[in-house]
Amino acid sequence: SIGGIAKSHLVFELDALGGEMARSADLSGLQFRVLNTRRGAAVRANRVQCDKHVYSARMTTVLRGTPNLTLLEDEVVALILVGDVVRGVKTLKSGSISSKVVIITSGTFLRGTIHVGHETTPGGGNEQPPANALADQLRTLNMNSARLKTGTPPRLDPDSINTDAMTRQDGETPPPLFSWEGRRRLNHPELFHVEHLDKESPGEQTSPGGVHGNYETIQGAFWALQGASGTKEAGSPLFHVEHFRPCWLSGGPQWPCFLTHTTAETHAIVKNSLSESALYGGDIVGTGARYCPSFEDKVVKFPDKDSHHVFIEPESANPALNLSYPNGLSCSLPREVQIRMVHSVPGLENAVFRSYAYAIEYDFYDPRDLYPSLESKRLHGLFFAGQVNGTTGYEEAAAQGFIAGVNAARLLKDVPPIVLARDEAYIGVLVDDLVTKGTNEPYRMFTSRAERRLLLRQDNARFRLLRHARDIGIAASDFLEETETQQTIIASEVDRLDRERLHGDPLATHLCRPGTSYASLPGAKVLPTEVVAEIEHAIRYCTYIEHEERMAAEARRQEQMEIPDWIDYMALTNLRYEAREK
Repeated sequence: SIGGIAKSHLVFELDALGGEMARSADLSGLQFRVLNTRRGAAVRANRVQCDKHVYSARMTTVLRGTPNLTLLEDEVVALILVGDVVRGVKTLKSGSISSKVVIITSGTFLRGTIHVGHETTPGGGNEQPPANALADQLRTLNMNSARLKTGTPPRLDPDSINTDAMTRQDGETPPPLFSWEGRRRLNHPELFHVEHLDKESPGEQTSPGGVHGNYETIQGAFWALQGASGTKEAGSPLFHVEHFRPCWLSGGPQWPCFLTHTTAETHAIVKNSLSESALYGGDIVGTGARYCPSFEDKVVKFPDKDSHHVFIEPESANPALNLSYPNGLSCSLPREVQIRMVHSVPGLENAVFRSYAYAIEYDFYDPRDLYPSLESKRLHGLFFAGQVNGTTGYEEAAAQGFIAGVNAARLLKDVPPIVLARDEAYIGVLVDDLVTKGTNEPYRMFTSRAERRLLLRQDNARFRLLRHARDIGIAASDFLEETETQQTIIASEVDRLDRERLHGDPLATHLCRPGTSYASLPGAKVLPTEVVAEIEHAIRYCTYIEHEERMAAEARRQEQMEIPDWIDYMALTNLRYEAREK
């Protein structure tokens, strides 16, 4: 899944800056929803359930079609250093590669250890070995590091699940898409990318983004991902190009998810097996995610709860590849305990396991040793991004990867780095939290982490980041021009609604009354839905927005102040305990 509370803001911001994540999420989407619809616009969030195989294949196709980019699959075993300056990397099979900048996005692979009960196996996840050689070198450099823990639930055979015993959750129509390109072309499928070529469509085409390819190259990208586990035999059911046509483009239905819950029996099974858990049996020393805990943690830390939600989510539209993902049942219990635990959940009584849950422990490095550009303070030219900085989640990793990549390129050009302020973007909040506060647990983005969240809605990301998008220079020119045009229209209409009157009151006052829409006001223009929404938000929240902008200016002033060393943070009882710890 991509998106969710606050995470969706990161995806919208990446799209506004020219990133790829939103497009791949839309183009591989199985189900689309908006969360927090009963709350204000600032905390509403898109979420899409993606076909994981299509997402990977589509992204690989984009990478292979990117000019001046060479893909080399190998293991980095060491950095090449000259004093405190990075000069490249040494690889296991391909020798040394010289480079003026290196970005480490190692995920959970640095000294990764997989735990299933008391059984431990070296590994970085996805059945891949750990990156121990690089981790060993980094440890010799006396960089501040610690261990963190994450995990994954088992994967189940969809045909063995009784969804009639569960609550069905359908997607929304029309689908709330992430990308500007997807929203613009929702009703114009003929304008879409090469990913949507039918088998019968011959030849090579070029997408607006410059990605070249045809059915065979896309299929080849998928087979490269499948490796030895795939088959290239004619007529193989593993992959067909129609899986690059998302449900919303082809007019087909979205895939449902299902909601069930754990029971008292489930909790009893876990309580009686805690000593066999890697988490509670003493095998794991790393800190797990506070806000996305393993199921053992839920049972122990919330003893008053009789049940917890379990969301049954699909992994692929292809029946030959699809597995069910029981979101909420992540654990590090032995296999036989996992089976009993899962079978105690309504609808999963006869569930067949395709793989088992596990916890994974790995090294991360203190992000306070990084500049806001995500370059290391210790080694010039070395950047870190993603879980190696202590974060959790695809969206947080993508945001850091984008910033690190942009700033690595800017370092080579000898131009100042891109640093987003906390009142400009959730990406700015994320990076600032990491490099100033650090983290001792997997960091996850929430709207509550942004002081100026009323200014940072997902729907206005393109407007607030327009200046930076132009500076970076990779967003589509027509997107930037349209954004600037719409920004001018919004400002003009807001000014008109403040000036013009109806029955003695400004039109803006009428717009703030319940049941009144922009379209119902005199002089209303026929404008895109997104522009109308921005006008309505600007009018209805104007007092709050002005207050937030004043507070943001004051925060920028206070950022220039230094806090004395003698401050006792634990004595500041008006701060949350977590904030005092930070």
